[in-house]
Amino acid sequence: MTVWYRDIAQLTIPTPFAVGDVHVYVIKGERMTLVDTGPKTNEAWEALESQLSAIGLVPERIDQVVLTHHHPDHAGLIERFPHAAVIGSKEGERFLVRDDEFIKDHDVFYKTFFSSMGLPESYFVLIEKMKEPLQALGNRGIDQAVSEGDILQGASKWKVIETPGHSQGHISLFRENDGLLIGGDMLLSNVSSNPLIEPPFSSGEPRPLPQLQYNESLKRLQDMPLSAVLPGHGPVVSDPSNLLSHRLKKQHERAMYVKQLIAQKESTAFEICMQLFPSVYRKQLGLTLSETMGQIDYLVSLGEIEIVDRRGDAFLYGALTNIKEPVNEQEIGR
Repeated sequence: MTVWYRDIAQLTIPTPFAVGDVHVYVIKGERMTLVDTGPKTNEAWEALESQLSAIGLVPERIDQVVLTHHHPDHAGLIERFPHAAVIGSKEGERFLVRDDEFIKDHDVFYKTFFSSMGLPESYFVLIEKMKEPLQALGNRGIDQAVSEGDILQGASKWKVIETPGHSQGHISLFRENDGLLIGGDMLLSNVSSNPLIEPPFSSGEPRPLPQLQYNESLKRLQDMPLSAVLPGHGPVVSDPSNLLSHRLKKQHERAMYVKQLIAQKESTAFEICMQLFPSVYRKQLGLTLSETMGQIDYLVSLGEIEIVDRRGDAFLYGALTNIKEPVNEQEIGR
């Protein structure tokens, strides 16, 4: 279904993922711009073609495709636009091209990461499963790399804002004259975006700290005159200021609950993950490990916890300060 928000067309594309439908956007300007594409499935392509037709367009009329980030639900159909320039951050290109070096680095990174969290080796077979969503991702490089403050060519009212956290290299588009942000998965109405643990941009670099990146991106948006956010999923965010504050508050409360668990017993990250997500961690290992490690990274940055020992290759975390007030997990919410 196509919906207009001000002068921007929002197209809703089905995905095979648990997140559900994804929104992509058309900006009509000197260059016809498509922001994100949907996943690499026939159903998604048919929906995209149909909704472009509903606003008087065919795929060949798209001059450029802007990718907010490299995840399969957003960047799957880029190969369907061979005539259009692909615009995005350089950090995401390794995921889009996926050469042999990337696959090798991907596996080495997650084996090291799993070991540091304390996962038994029996879980390492899931590294292959974690690559399955990449099958719904397009295979094409970036034609024009953009970064903070760049003006979108052919749509000169839109400026690139770097908003990393949910993914490495995540970008948003901001229109200053009316405060509108096309935000990808930066800020969603109904659920908090999960800052996902991903390999670094270059092999051998330190592991990114996506929760800290995401919090900084949230704070950055708090300082901007946002009127609304057009998201990658769910309803338009009509009150960004309140939602930004809510997301930061709830994340801090969640972290304090994790600290409470660690204060009760020194633990590996995987032990904490099993306590936080006892019924789903096996089915959604990547998501739950990212959520858990994000809270641990945040607590370490505040000086609330630290690495106190090692158990083989795994780090053991302990609390540095006392719990001021017990946190009830049921009251945290999202």
